[in-house]
Amino acid sequence: MRGYFLIFILFSSSLYAEDINDPFEDINRVTFEFNESLDRNFLKPVAQTYSKAPKPIKKGVTNFFNNLEEVETTVNQVLQGKPKLALNDLTRFVINSTIGLGGFIDIATKMGLTRHEEDFDQTLALWGVPSGPYIMLPALGPSSLRDTLSRPFSSFLSVTFHMTESDVNIALKGIDALETRERLLEIESLIYGDRYDFVKDSYIQYLNYEVKDGVDVEDEFLEEMDDFLIDQ
Repeated sequence: MRGYFLIFILFSSSLYAEDINDPFEDINRVTFEFNESLDRNFLKPVAQTYSKAPKPIKKGVTNFFNNLEEVETTVNQVLQGKPKLALNDLTRFVINSTIGLGGFIDIATKMGLTRHEEDFDQTLALWGVPSGPYIMLPALGPSSLRDTLSRPFSSFLSVTFHMTESDVNIALKGIDALETRERLLEIESLIYGDRYDFVKDSYIQYLNYEVKDGVDVEDEFLEEMDDFLIDQ
């Protein structure tokens, strides 16, 4: 899941706000303040409560949602011309969904199958589609025009999209957002200065890192944070 609070784990001094295409800054800032209020008054307090749950339970929940993302990753690996990685990620999904008890136990990693994350935005970038202007989405957070347009396809590839029980679908999405928010509680202190600019700079830097698969991107912090996302 690339949720709104993903950007809290990022830090980079190599990008500056004036270098980013942000023609809708006034509207984006209003939306950002709305998102901040939503987080402050609801999401963060709930995440803090969830953080008190036993670590094995939280780890199992994280593994479960990571496993659901393997389907989207596999499809995008194929679209990006990476058949070996696609086979790796599909194998991970099969193993963890069966032997790993629905994904709650990450057996595949213990077997040496590395986890990856790919979405349709990264695929479009590889195909040469420009990112377009920066956009702040209500509740969903930082995005770009390309990323926003890619979301319906990514949503279609998600396992929860095809669940017929709407209550279960909504519940899983809510737990997914909660799990993501809880993992970022400990590293919020990285934000400094103008919070809007920091989030924007960090999002663009992270997007660039993901599109390039970390290749030719010299930023040890981002590499560590990418490992954090995959390992947690």
